[in-house]
Amino acid sequence: MRAAVVLVLLLYAGDALAQALPNINLLVVRYNSQKASAKPEGELKAQLDQVDMLIAEARKAGNNGELRRQIAKGLTLLRKEAWTPALDFEHSLVLRAERTVVDSTAPLAFRLEQIYRPAIDIGSNLTAKVSIRPRATRGQPAAPPRELASFDGLSRDLRESPFSMEVPVASIEDGAFVIETEVLDGSTLLGRAALNVFLNKGLDTRLRALESAAATVPAALRADVLYPADFIKNVNRARIELGGFDVGREITLAEGLAAAAKSGKDPFKGRTGDFERHHVLAGADEVMPYRVYVPKSYSAATPTPLVIALHGLGANEDSFFDSYDRLPPQLAEKHGFLMAAPLGYRVDGFYGSRVMGGNDIASQRRGEYSEKDVLEVLRLMKANYNVDESRIYLIGHSMGAIGTWALAAKYPQIWAATAAFAGTGAPDLAAAMKAIPHFVVHGDADPTVNVSGSRRMVAAMQAAAATVSYVEVPGGGHSDVVVPNLPKAFEFIAGHRRR
Repeated sequence: MRAAVVLVLLLYAGDALAQALPNINLLVVRYNSQKASAKPEGELKAQLDQVDMLIAEARKAGNNGELRRQIAKGLTLLRKEAWTPALDFEHSLVLRAERTVVDSTAPLAFRLEQIYRPAIDIGSNLTAKVSIRPRATRGQPAAPPRELASFDGLSRDLRESPFSMEVPVASIEDGAFVIETEVLDGSTLLGRAALNVFLNKGLDTRLRALESAAATVPAALRADVLYPADFIKNVNRARIELGGFDVGREITLAEGLAAAAKSGKDPFKGRTGDFERHHVLAGADEVMPYRVYVPKSYSAATPTPLVIALHGLGANEDSFFDSYDRLPPQLAEKHGFLMAAPLGYRVDGFYGSRVMGGNDIASQRRGEYSEKDVLEVLRLMKANYNVDESRIYLIGHSMGAIGTWALAAKYPQIWAATAAFAGTGAPDLAAAMKAIPHFVVHGDADPTVNVSGSRRMVAAMQAAAATVSYVEVPGGGHSDVVVPNLPKAFEFIAGHRRR
């Protein structure tokens, strides 16, 4: 289980610590939200209008490096700070490696690159100083860095000539760390770049053992055993970010599952409460996680209602379990509901919706896999539990609300009711889901997804004669409207069966 993150990625170079660069969709949402909250005027508005024009041009051209640069500039201006050549240089820097989750018995190899050409005049005496420090945890002070090595001979153009480095890490204990590289022009610090890494002695041996064990366990448990190795592989390939993934814990859990299966036990049979399962997503050929809640009252002899919960942009399958004051599992227990939360393939999958997802081929494929992941989790829940087909519900927040309306319109025969928090949708799809009752919540001061999105959807569904219960929260923001209205949402969906 991983820590849920909702729209909190920072753009400072020192905070952009992932092998995969911070998600562009998240950065755009963060910038637009801060701009909406700031309500810029005068010179600041004129500067941001120029930034917005350059952002639009970069998106149209598919120039992601320039897009990241302009978002960084916009966020700097919103902090009422000057965008300087030094900041421009620092934001251009990035560290990359073939592996960021590594067996520390071997040296750590990585390279310093640039994602765009900065507007700065620099000399030819460029050096790099590399240090390592434990990754800071919330509420704990940052540990001092430990210097590892220094290098000279850096190119002034790190796009054309990335600078490769290798440092020994065998003497460093297991755990999560930050590799930081300072770039200097003589004695002048030009900028820093950082990279999250996870070090573990004997990691490769343990992963190979898990892959061997997965071949011997029942097919229904194979993905659960393979998950850590598959996740780490995709982190190292820069497909996904490590985030809050606890490498040691996840491997230990998978080893326990393999051991239980070897002794002839199914560790999930008869299990109630909160736990995580996995499946291989066909086509993508990746192991997908999904979170499950089984109420204590569950009996395989009794058809049981099921809630499918869709997380917001930047979050994951843990969101509806670990966030929102951990209220959704409590409500599922109270109402006797099964609950399942899919990842949706990626943290920005949008569950197949085209309302805010990109139109390029990569975005379309991500959306298709995201939708497919939700439907596969639904299939697995129906295969593993006695699900009441007339009481399958769909709920979501933000991107999850966008996905809720997209999937409700596309598959209206599945859902008995929906609950959408702080979302938007395509009003022309309202007629397709007119037979589904909808509970909708939005704050009228939401800076991230404007309240007009829900207002338009509610009006369209009401015009189609759908049953709609709409709660608009005066002064409500993007996330603070969820917890107070979750009990009402569960009460609402509990009162409906599919006609």
